[in-house]
Amino acid sequence: MCGIIGYVGNKNAIPILIEGLKKLEYRGYDSAGIAYIKNQKIITKKKKGKIKNLETSLEDDNSNIGIGHTRWATHGKVNVTNCHPHTVGDITLVHNGIIENYEKLKNELLNKGYNFKSDTDSEVAAAYIDYLYKQDKDILKVLNSCKNYFKGSYALGIILHDKDDSLYALRKDSPLIIGISKDGNFIASDMPAILKYTNSYLLLDNDEVAVLTKNNVLVYNNLKPITKKTLTFDYNEEESLKDEYEHYMLKEINEQPKVVKEFITKYIDNKQIDKLPNLKKYNKIDIVACGSAYHAGLIGKYLIEEFGNIEVNVEIASEYRYKKLFIDNKTLVIAISQSGETADTLACVRIAKEYGVDTLGIVNVVASSIAREVDNVIYINAGCEIAVATTKAYLLQVLTLATLAYNLAHDDKQNDFSKLPIILSKLVKQNYYDLAKKIAKQEHIFFIGRNIDYAIALEASLKLKEISYIHSETYAAGELKHGSISLIDKGRIVIAIVTKKSIADKTISNIKEVKARGAYVVLVTLKSLNITSDCYDEIIVIDDICELLVPLITIIPLQILAYEVAKIRGCDIDKPRNLAKSVTVE
Repeated sequence: MCGIIGYVGNKNAIPILIEGLKKLEYRGYDSAGIAYIKNQKIITKKKKGKIKNLETSLEDDNSNIGIGHTRWATHGKVNVTNCHPHTVGDITLVHNGIIENYEKLKNELLNKGYNFKSDTDSEVAAAYIDYLYKQDKDILKVLNSCKNYFKGSYALGIILHDKDDSLYALRKDSPLIIGISKDGNFIASDMPAILKYTNSYLLLDNDEVAVLTKNNVLVYNNLKPITKKTLTFDYNEEESLKDEYEHYMLKEINEQPKVVKEFITKYIDNKQIDKLPNLKKYNKIDIVACGSAYHAGLIGKYLIEEFGNIEVNVEIASEYRYKKLFIDNKTLVIAISQSGETADTLACVRIAKEYGVDTLGIVNVVASSIAREVDNVIYINAGCEIAVATTKAYLLQVLTLATLAYNLAHDDKQNDFSKLPIILSKLVKQNYYDLAKKIAKQEHIFFIGRNIDYAIALEASLKLKEISYIHSETYAAGELKHGSISLIDKGRIVIAIVTKKSIADKTISNIKEVKARGAYVVLVTLKSLNITSDCYDEIIVIDDICELLVPLITIIPLQILAYEVAKIRGCDIDKPRNLAKSVTVE
């Protein structure tokens, strides 16, 4: 959520800032703005809505230094006044994160004669830095002292009108990187913003301050210069292109057979599975995650418990971080996050480390905060995922957990890994347009399932609601008669998932209950179950594969169905309203 880009160098900063902001659109935003220096004057351009609104408002201008921002509203409404960058006195800044004590700071500044235009915590941060700068004109000392005044999370990019050769950055608990190139230097919240110009970067750690000029980058910790390792981002920019696909989400659905095959080749075919962490030494595993990663964790719970015989607890990270924990040195905490920057999940890792328990990260982004702070990390290597609604990263999270479960079981009956890419390749080519047309007319829809099918249903429901805006609920099928069946009326669409053979008959009984009350049932099931036609109105049949891998193939038709429904309804599929790809604030 929110995106930061900054540049100082030999080139015109303005098109670089706009290009960088476009590359950060996937993070989610509702307004955008840039600020640059010309003739020792700060020029700021801000617009509500899409970046194209900002771009069309720009005049033909030139500057060698500037900052840009895409805002995802937290404090204050979506309007131009609340949009970044914010200027107070000598300070112009962009900010990701939340200054939790901003009201206290604001009241202090009001008493010192400051006035505020916006409702944001970010303007308060700009004003407080300006206040400190007026006391001590050493900007480096001022920025270093921010950690003593600001509570919460922040990544800040700052320019000063009287220092048109320098760009400043600092961070705490919100990601920010420094890009290095021969034509200048960058700050960015994520690498895609600058990959057109460089793949060399530095990681800025908590409470560090960076000073960038066109020829140099200096990083300070407590005012002492430190040497940072220059890293190389392994990435092919062509991956970020849509190619022939209408949407990134559709492209990423179709990339799933390829990335799954690469994962299987690495760990199964090349016999690298023993290099994965050994979970046998633990009596209990706590999985913490948010959104789709949480749903992947639920599937991992069923698989690890069944095939590995280890107790697994799965918690939403924002709940886990505030509950009483029952963990010890025989507990493993697994943190799952595509970005590796999810604020609540990262907080759980830090809490786990305070307890002295082992931590494992399952992440996509190399050298992200979670990847750096956990004791062990598994990179899923999904490649670039731009659509806000995850598909291939989720699938690889599930595959990683399934592989960990297989490693515990070493059950040859479960080794159908070689079949998986073939079945996935067949599934991603399917079309569910006629069914999608029926669902697209609905405003309420239900998913049901038991056991691992319930976990799959949760993810399928989330995919539908987040990109089509249809209200979609998921119920454990056995719970229907305990209240929620009252919502079933004539013509109500219920999507029932039945793949767990040992309890299929139980779910079928629940399906008949909703059918008896007029529901229109769409059944998703395995070919071998041979469920009779009186249980459904439409059926999606999936080829059989070993039980361990069934969740990976079951979700594919439901991803495609969600995509087709959203397309029929004319939704912004890659950038759903109000959503962000990477949630870096609590």
